[in-house]
Amino acid sequence: MDLLVIGGGITGAGIALDAALRGMKVAVVEMQDFAAGTSSRSTKLVHGGLRYLKQFEIGVVAEVGKERAIVYENGPHVTTPEWMLLPFYKGGTFGPFTTNIGLRVYDFLAGVKKDERRKMMKPEEALKREPLLKREGMNGAGYYVEYKTDDARLTLEVMKRAVEKGALALNYMKVTDLVYENSAVAGVKAEDLTDGTVQEIRAKKIVNAAGPWVDTLREIDHSKKGKSLQLTKGIHLVFDGKRFPLKQAVYFDTPDGRMVFAIPREGKTYVGTTDTVYKGNIAHPRMTVADRDYVLGAIDFMFPDVKITADDVESSWSGLRPLIHEDGKSPSEISRKDEIFVSHSGFISIAGGKLTGYRKMAESIVDLVAKQLGEEDEADYPKTATMHLPISGGDVGGSEGFKSFMTNKVSEGKELGLTEEAARKLVQRYGSNVDIVFDIYKNGKEKALAENLDPVVYAGLRYSIDYEMAYKPVDFFIRRTGALFFDIGWVREHKDAVIMFMKKEFSWSEEQAAAYTEELDVLIYEASHPIEKEEF
Repeated sequence: MDLLVIGGGITGAGIALDAALRGMKVAVVEMQDFAAGTSSRSTKLVHGGLRYLKQFEIGVVAEVGKERAIVYENGPHVTTPEWMLLPFYKGGTFGPFTTNIGLRVYDFLAGVKKDERRKMMKPEEALKREPLLKREGMNGAGYYVEYKTDDARLTLEVMKRAVEKGALALNYMKVTDLVYENSAVAGVKAEDLTDGTVQEIRAKKIVNAAGPWVDTLREIDHSKKGKSLQLTKGIHLVFDGKRFPLKQAVYFDTPDGRMVFAIPREGKTYVGTTDTVYKGNIAHPRMTVADRDYVLGAIDFMFPDVKITADDVESSWSGLRPLIHEDGKSPSEISRKDEIFVSHSGFISIAGGKLTGYRKMAESIVDLVAKQLGEEDEADYPKTATMHLPISGGDVGGSEGFKSFMTNKVSEGKELGLTEEAARKLVQRYGSNVDIVFDIYKNGKEKALAENLDPVVYAGLRYSIDYEMAYKPVDFFIRRTGALFFDIGWVREHKDAVIMFMKKEFSWSEEQAAAYTEELDVLIYEASHPIEKEEF
């Protein structure tokens, strides 16, 4: 094997796709489910990098803006333009003049298309678009486009395309040790967490793309020096749209100078994020009372008439940012950029970076691997070919083609007996793979009823098992559907039938079924119940 990637988040998926396209034999191992770490716990936006303008990081804004458009064109079913209102107030960070100039520069640098360029608004128009905004002291608003995504599904679609192009991807495969030959890293020992078996996997090159766990692996390699990760935690709160009826996505600054997003989505409104140093359990970051109250305070500050309370929180999620800190620098000097580290043993690690930049990060890593393999084996690999390659589900003719694709497929779904809402949801979730899901729905109604499953739930579940390697209930209810965050009532309604079906499908023991049920129940509970404070 040419390349083994440790980590099945968006970075690992991107590397696998790029490497497979260039003709490398590549595999990915992920100790949890794909996207189970940071890649399912972000703000769920493919950012344009507007806030980098404040730090005058011109190159970053230009690259991130262009990458955002590429991500959208290659997977318009998982990425959607979202107009964002940026209100400004007397004494706030943003003013009409600086915002106008900033957004204009941003449009130019990011190559924003004509119909998505910024607009400036007077207070009356801003309040018409979002009546819940604080009126007092408003000086107007900027209006610009961000891109909303489902981060976990974006990761899955990239990984599925990598597999279609020849990559091997395994979830629940935990790297427990590195294997060396003549003091060079030559492989890994990996434990299959579904049955406890251990395998040795060898590859010419090994890339550590384990996100918050990057340093855990660098420690095994005895190469954690110079720079190390500083993990910070961000949380998001979800409210029912009837209780917090936000019409319009808003990006606003808080009294302490942080920026917060409030975004309507699928009948809900979600708000975040925080940014606190984290030293707890990497696999299981929790929302604290302080985290929750900070976000509630931000909502109360910008949307005072909503009178939001802790009882209104329907769900939440907590994620970790793997930022990079250099030894000898002050804790506040943290880099959010991605960096590559190559150790004496040849162990390659990549850390930092953002969801939007995953394709460029992958390109940098695979360029490096191609160069090393070329020098060692005289192999000649082509340049990256991911710029215009649709991800899985993205074969819909780009963003323009997706509009008519949606119309056609929704009417096909209705002919099969689906409601318009259900058909639209499936097309949005699965893109050009929706035909397979429709087929399962059409031919599986009797099977679904026999298993006590709603036929639409059955179609999604069957697809996620057969085509997306879902193995546990949490895989289906979080990464494959996002339902634990945005439709927690649906999870409670269907979880027993889904678990019974998966138990039969995978021949789980009673102990396994009980453990996986408890894992889901704990996450359902934790979604709306914060802890007092973190145990460090």
